Amino acid sequence: MRSTPILESRSLAAGTLALTLLLAAFSVAGAAPKKVSGYDSLGVVAGKPGGNLTLVLGDSPQSLNYYGAIDNNLGLVSQQLFDGLVEFNYATYKLEPALAESWTISPDGKTYIFKIRQGVKWSDGEAFTADDVVFTYDQIIENPEARAGDAATFTQGGKKIPFEATDKYTVKVTLQKPTPAFMLQMRNFIMPKHRLLKYSVEGGAKAADINTAWPTNVAPAEVVGTGAFRLSAYTAGQKVSLIRNPNSWKTDAKGTKLPYLDSLDFLIIRDPQAQVAQFLAGNVDQLNITGAQFPDLKQKEVAGAPFRVTRNTALFGSPPFVAFNFDAKDAALAKVFSDLKFRKAMQSALNRERMIDTVYNGLAGLPGHGVAPANKDFYANTKASLGSFDLKAAGAALDAMGLKDSDGDGVRNIAKGKNLEFDLTYGTDSSVYPAIATIIQNDFKQIGVKVNLQGILAKNLLSTGLSGNYEMILHAFGDQPDPELRRPIWEPGGALYYWHRSLQPATDGGTPNVAKMFPWEKEIYTIFETAAVTPEKSQRKALYTRWQSLFAYNLPVIPLLKPENIGAVSNKYGNYIYNLGVIPGYNPVPLIYQK
Repeated sequence: MRSTPILESRSLAAGTLALTLLLAAFSVAGAAPKKVSGYDSLGVVAGKPGGNLTLVLGDSPQSLNYYGAIDNNLGLVSQQLFDGLVEFNYATYKLEPALAESWTISPDGKTYIFKIRQGVKWSDGEAFTADDVVFTYDQIIENPEARAGDAATFTQGGKKIPFEATDKYTVKVTLQKPTPAFMLQMRNFIMPKHRLLKYSVEGGAKAADINTAWPTNVAPAEVVGTGAFRLSAYTAGQKVSLIRNPNSWKTDAKGTKLPYLDSLDFLIIRDPQAQVAQFLAGNVDQLNITGAQFPDLKQKEVAGAPFRVTRNTALFGSPPFVAFNFDAKDAALAKVFSDLKFRKAMQSALNRERMIDTVYNGLAGLPGHGVAPANKDFYANTKASLGSFDLKAAGAALDAMGLKDSDGDGVRNIAKGKNLEFDLTYGTDSSVYPAIATIIQNDFKQIGVKVNLQGILAKNLLSTGLSGNYEMILHAFGDQPDPELRRPIWEPGGALYYWHRSLQPATDGGTPNVAKMFPWEKEIYTIFETAAVTPEKSQRKALYTRWQSLFAYNLPVIPLLKPENIGAVSNKYGNYIYNLGVIPGYNPVPLIYQK
């Protein structure tokens, strides 16, 4: 389920975390200040306007239309340009009003009434109204041709969920059945109808034309939002520049308009080492780093460098995993990969402790199965199912499958004359994937399994997975506070369940190919379908606990580890707070420039 901002159905690049730069309180412009709970103990302070912040993007955004491309880099920029109806409180991770100042839910859980915040203007000065909300959902998010839309999530009984503007500042949403996680979907960014109507079906265009809006060479003034910043300039391959949105609706508790910053720049730097070099040179003000980069930067901080490095247990963030393609083009490999005995054997050959120690310098822990261990609401402890690194046991399990080295060349055979050999696809521009891939390659070699490393850009991992053009892949998906938000990933037949692509529905919005599911996949499918309409939290928790148990035993993918969230920030800035990590992008709206 693809709720915003970024990477619900967008995969976070390896090692990419995000900072949370918070302010103790904010209020609606023109209204009495509203104290935001949970920040008094975090040491945040009020600031004054001024200053610039420079951050990093791992690559050039493919578009400036958030719904026109599945692109993590675009999402990081979009977080500064657009708002949703609701947003997270960054201390408690509970939903709070944003563009919707309030909402009510009918007793049967089927009708939602949103009261839209009055007085909000788009960055071009046009009034924001309920029509913008209805347009965004009806014409974009529910448009199956929008590349980064979410038509499947907002479809019930084969029909789009209706959004209706009952007056200028009221939106009514009617569901066919109760959907307890529905409010989490209301974080989707709202887009300007007056700018995008001509690209929509309502405006006379074709459904796919929405993807052509706001290409990277668009005039900056055309990109209009309600967020803290607006687009100033974009130089492909170099920099995305934003400036303060004069119409931003947020203020702090004292009535000072947010953001404090005058401007925000994103430098496009692919190489992780080059990113660190630019940070140390003072050309980048904040950097999300990995455990591999932590010791050197922390040592420099202790020695008096003008920055500080923080580390935190992560709820959000992206734990890496490996997946075998059940539908690999090589039928013999597909048969092996689909065999649970093989996946269990390979799990025994994954040296998680070495990865944690040598790749992350100990700044990572054992993962959950679809839910972060820090998630107190839904996590089920499945660590025992991870087993231990045991090459002897892995080899014995492969022997028992009949996968032996029958020709004496040091590589096991699937059949006579055919080696147990496959490619491992990974992101070459990641700061951690190359090292993890090499560890896997070397350990698998010791048990007679030949792995060929197939490096691609990390931004292409998701599309490669979805295309089915891989055999084994090293990838990551971001954790979320509610498993419902991971449904397209972990529900068999979901849009991102790409390790068994033959389960995909024949048509958009159709029913997955249940007949081809393994029995455990059928049970997981039923769990997600049931949990989606079960209002009682205790019952949902029980359902998701069973799912995690099935995941841990059957290993549709094999989780590797859960990294900590680590960030470095220049001493020129205040109100830098990580807490549980990414949600999942940069939020420098209340950052204070101090020098």
